Amino acid sequence: MAYGDAPILIKKVKKVYSGGHHGGAWKVAYADFVTAMMAFFLLMWLINTTSPEQKRGIADYFAPASVSASTSGSGGILGGTSLGDQGVKSDGSMSVVQQLSPEAPPKAKDAGKSQVSGGAAQTVQDAIKQAAEKKEQDDFQSAAQSLRQALQDMPELAELSKQVLVDQTPEGLRIQLVDQEGRAMFGEKSAQPNDRARLLLRAVAKVIVQLHNRITVAGHTSATAGVAHVADDWSLSAARANASRQVLQDAGVDPDRIYQVSGKASSDPLFPDDPTLPGNRRIAIVLLKEKPVLPPDRPAG
Repeated sequence: MAYGDAPILIKKVKKVYSGGHHGGAWKVAYADFVTAMMAFFLLMWLINTTSPEQKRGIADYFAPASVSASTSGSGGILGGTSLGDQGVKSDGSMSVVQQLSPEAPPKAKDAGKSQVSGGAAQTVQDAIKQAAEKKEQDDFQSAAQSLRQALQDMPELAELSKQVLVDQTPEGLRIQLVDQEGRAMFGEKSAQPNDRARLLLRAVAKVIVQLHNRITVAGHTSATAGVAHVADDWSLSAARANASRQVLQDAGVDPDRIYQVSGKASSDPLFPDDPTLPGNRRIAIVLLKEKPVLPPDRPAG
């Protein structure tokens, strides 16, 4: 066979893909899709669980920050300065910094401490005041109870207990010795207390000496039927109050505790509907809420 008569052979090569019909590229795309979806749902969950303050902080974190408030990268023209309201003497960006950050007041830290300490001191003062008021209230209640108990325990005062009225007023604890029909504490137009009144005043003094409040003593008379005004009632009520004050002092009440002795005549009746009743004639002793100026343990002299 001649060389030119050799047969021509054609070789065909088949490519075989081991990954199946479409190969493995789809897996990579699917993995990217799943990752993106997971990141999306995670972002949605974070947005739903964060507070508005946290969202604002995240937004501020990713917001572009302005390093310089000026209009150029070098802070302005003319060698790093900018023209402002002050003209060529402007300090440039320094004026902006001064406006944004004003100088702190001198001793700012000390001022803050003083405000905190002042608030704490005010709180302590309020607590002390409330405790003092509560103690004073308890003392008044104890004094009123002691007086009622003393009137019940003493046989000679059992019949006179109805002539003693004890109540609390805005001024303090008030003890009133009131006349009853047929049981007057003073004689007709007399300023001197009778034996019945002296007995009651001594019983009141035993309770008063247990406290240290200042005392006021006021005398009251009843109105006279058919007479608009009796001038002698003013001096008579004042004289009766002063005589009662003397009995209290003789029973052991410190004279320095006497704050006021006054006569009110019939100007402040106990029974306004009938100023002529005997019950309007009375001696009112008030233990003031205000504490005495002098200490309670001051020696008398």
